[in-house]
Amino acid sequence: MPQHDGKTRRAVARLLLEQGPVTAAAVAEELGISPTAVRRHIDALLADGEVLTRDAPRQTQRGRGRPAKLFLLTDAGRARFGHAYDDLAVAAIRFLAQTGGEEAVKAFAQSRVDALVEGHRAAIVAQATPADRAKALATALTREGYAASARHVGVGEQLCQHHCPVAHVAAEFPQLCETETEAFANLLGSHVQRLATIASGHAVCTTHIPNVQPGSAGKLIPDDGGEPA
Repeated sequence: MPQHDGKTRRAVARLLLEQGPVTAAAVAEELGISPTAVRRHIDALLADGEVLTRDAPRQTQRGRGRPAKLFLLTDAGRARFGHAYDDLAVAAIRFLAQTGGEEAVKAFAQSRVDALVEGHRAAIVAQATPADRAKALATALTREGYAASARHVGVGEQLCQHHCPVAHVAAEFPQLCETETEAFANLLGSHVQRLATIASGHAVCTTHIPNVQPGSAGKLIPDDGGEPA
């Protein structure tokens, strides 16, 4: 998409954020561009799931034609402008730490990860091999918004989470990552080794899952800097 189109699309989205629900004609008038151009950008935002539509109330319509369409941003559309959710979450956990101490933060982290994985437990533990369990876990995490993948590397499997919805919070409260790692080990029935996390500044959260049980002759992949091999 040309840079000019990108700026215009963002301007259209911002107007929907600030004034929506609103008609395409109103957006065109406010921005001083043609209704056709506005509809092109709105159609693209609709295709990306960033905008939704609703019919304008009948009492605001003129004549007997089809109701005018109103457009507004979805949660995904609002996300392009950022939000204060991370700041709120950090403030809430800081308060929890001050009032309940370390154990309260750990209990919160455990509750969160239980809610994350419990719905997928049966599908994961039903798999017969570490490789299949790792793939099932990657599928579950992807469904939860972590964009995960798994592949065979060396003497085990490598689980990569390419997105972390709570990375900014986990940067201050590593208990979130620690509890998540423990949950993975529990689900997979094996020791796992966290090689890297987005919260600590890496591009990907990387977890090594050995194909051998701890204490056997197998060895874990060395940490080569934390990024996926």
